[in-house]
Amino acid sequence: MSVSSDSSLSRRERERKRRRRAMRRAAQSVFAEKGYEQATLDEIAERAEFGKGTLYNYFENGKEGLLFAIFDEVYDDLHEMIRSTFGKDGAHPPSFRDAFHALVVRSFTYYEEREELFLILIKEAHRLCFSSDVEKAAYFQEQQQRMLDALVPAVESAMSAGSIASLPPRSVAHMLLEVVHDLVVHRCLTERSEADGTLRQHLPNAPLLHDPEAAADFLTSLLFDGLGTDDRSADVE
Repeated sequence: MSVSSDSSLSRRERERKRRRRAMRRAAQSVFAEKGYEQATLDEIAERAEFGKGTLYNYFENGKEGLLFAIFDEVYDDLHEMIRSTFGKDGAHPPSFRDAFHALVVRSFTYYEEREELFLILIKEAHRLCFSSDVEKAAYFQEQQQRMLDALVPAVESAMSAGSIASLPPRSVAHMLLEVVHDLVVHRCLTERSEADGTLRQHLPNAPLLHDPEAAADFLTSLLFDGLGTDDRSADVE
């Protein structure tokens, strides 16, 4: 929340938000260093400089409550990233192609700033999505719908302007977000070291996994220009 928004809160409310933020930041650092499973609430409390009981006052589900608070923050960031990149609610958007290119670059930059934490979040998100806990699985479905709701207006505007083909807008929005997400996850997986028990993959000729601009150029060209060529002679032969 911005400083101007915080200023409208009472002193007690501002202090409560400050404490929650400090606890969340401490949890992020411990999760990034230890992994979610190995992290303990005692370590998080010590890092945040609060008692363990105080953490439960703010996050009654303890470690899992902190994990979902971090998920909330990340999804809020991604939601705002989509809206600000494509234009708020689809109003006065930039070139749709340019906006998509910018989204890829911003997504990679966002990942790079939270690399270790992002790996944990991806792992835990997949685990919880396929868990038997219906409520937790529904949380991720709701967040996905929220991201789609942020992008669909821009997709519809681009279709109306003739910038992209007229196809089911929600399906197009879903595909665009998934390819960005999948490429970021692919990069994340290739960078896992042997230290966490997995085999590191070596892709020496894949600069797009490490260069945001290269990744953006690749995906934009693939999705907006396609795999076909203007040379039809090969098909004729």
